[in-house]
Amino acid sequence: MIEIHAVTIDAANPYELAVWWSEATGLPLGEGDVPGDDEVMLRTKQDPYLLFVKVPEGKTIKNRIHFDVNGTEGRTRDQEVERLTGLGATIADDRRTADGVGWVVMRDPEGNEFDVCRSQAERGLPE
Repeated sequence: MIEIHAVTIDAANPYELAVWWSEATGLPLGEGDVPGDDEVMLRTKQDPYLLFVKVPEGKTIKNRIHFDVNGTEGRTRDQEVERLTGLGATIADDRRTADGVGWVVMRDPEGNEFDVCRSQAERGLPE
């Protein structure tokens, strides 16, 4: 058996991208991570953590793996889309439907896709 201890994200500038995801999620950077580092960690509450690693090539195609995220503390999907757009994310595809379900495909500042889904509260579930 194996366990996943990190999810690695390729980046042109690992520190800047990790800072962006830190602002988006509220998760702290790894101790000692500084601008210019080739590897920067974003600490999660438990494994796996996020690891941003410098690569020479830019992103050219759709991600084969991506994050599905949702608002917490009573924030809705639409509020999170607005907040993340304000942080520098862009909308790649809007898959919300008239009945309120669906998600929004967004891109982080380096073009990595992620989906913003309805919060648990919006789905009638406890947070």
